[in-house]
Amino acid sequence: MRKQIGMGAAFVATAALLAACSSDPEPAETATSAEPETSASETTDSIDASGQTLTIWTDAEREGAIQAVADTFEADTGATVEIVQKNFEDLRNDFIAQVPTGEGPDITVGAHDWLGALVEAGVVNTVDLGDVAGDFEEVAVDAFTYDGQLYGLPYATEAIALIQNADLVGDTAPTTWDEMIQMSVDAGFEDRPFLLFTNGTAGDGYSAYPLQTSFGAPVFVQDESGSYTSEVGMGGEAGQAFAEFLYENGQAGNGYFSDTIDYDTSNTLFANGEVPFILQGPWMPFFDDDSMNLVVSPMVSAGGETAAPFVGVQGFYISAQSDNALLANEFLTGYLATEDAQRALYEADPRLPALTALAEEFSADPITAGFVASASQGVPMPSIPEMGNVWDLWNAAEIQLITGASDDPAGTWDDMVAELEASIG
Repeated sequence: MRKQIGMGAAFVATAALLAACSSDPEPAETATSAEPETSASETTDSIDASGQTLTIWTDAEREGAIQAVADTFEADTGATVEIVQKNFEDLRNDFIAQVPTGEGPDITVGAHDWLGALVEAGVVNTVDLGDVAGDFEEVAVDAFTYDGQLYGLPYATEAIALIQNADLVGDTAPTTWDEMIQMSVDAGFEDRPFLLFTNGTAGDGYSAYPLQTSFGAPVFVQDESGSYTSEVGMGGEAGQAFAEFLYENGQAGNGYFSDTIDYDTSNTLFANGEVPFILQGPWMPFFDDDSMNLVVSPMVSAGGETAAPFVGVQGFYISAQSDNALLANEFLTGYLATEDAQRALYEADPRLPALTALAEEFSADPITAGFVASASQGVPMPSIPEMGNVWDLWNAAEIQLITGASDDPAGTWDDMVAELEASIG
């Protein structure tokens, strides 16, 4: 199981997780404008979709699993399902470009952080999950929610977590920052008790985010529906306290954080037993075999509140220009949302399941359980257009504090927040 939950080096590409948009259009006519012929909880044998065609875009990894679901759907409904394989990195841009021309698919697989761009372009329809909405992890449903409306069927999540070398510090997971540091000091690692990935000198707000949220300083404020607003949430006293924390643990303080920790360095130091704790994801190469005795748990709190990592979610979108939106919605909720289909998707491209029943089942493996627990206390990566303004300013401020280039942590942080707010307007 340890190798199977690799999810790709998502943290290296955080700057690519942007949506270059500026405002929201009026919602397109949606799949919820009329009641589907059957609900997800009813059998669909009575649906006669003869003569109707659904076109689905996917990548190579998930094509086989989707094809198996499509075969059953065709047999039950008489519809035709055409599967088109594309490179995953081309899916979003091709979807935005081709849907308005009528050449796009009815359904595409994709990442939740595309949502702001898709809504802004007017190419994505809402999805009515009906009764099956409660079958999925809340954070996964929230990730596909934009301005209070749901735009996708989730199927997989990913998040970083605290990883410890049990041979160095034992197998009991710490519950607070101070406890974790003390465990390392007691084991003889007072100089390097913990590794924070900083992407070298570039800075990496993604990796530090669980620590930041533990101070009550979210990057953007979420409303009651779980949708992100454009209100910056990391200013004020909470943000200043986090800035002080970065400075005190950086190179001008105790030296726990450094701008030398890139991907290869962090992997080597941890794999060689030179540091007992690291905040990373299941994509790290030391999960490729069972040679290390590892414990995975949610990140400890440094500021007193929950340490909530960013959660990335994979799922399925319906085109705003689909001629068969209700049939596409039925394919998602009545077929792809089933446990068998979600299991097939997991086996085709192993990622943490968004379906709660499968997440609980696979949590029999303690490594998986740790990442599932971390994701369950996380928050979706913001998909709003304003997130595109964040990364450069945010990363630069954090690396200034870590290197000690600024001896005014609160001022440095306030300046970053003010510049961000000005850029958002």
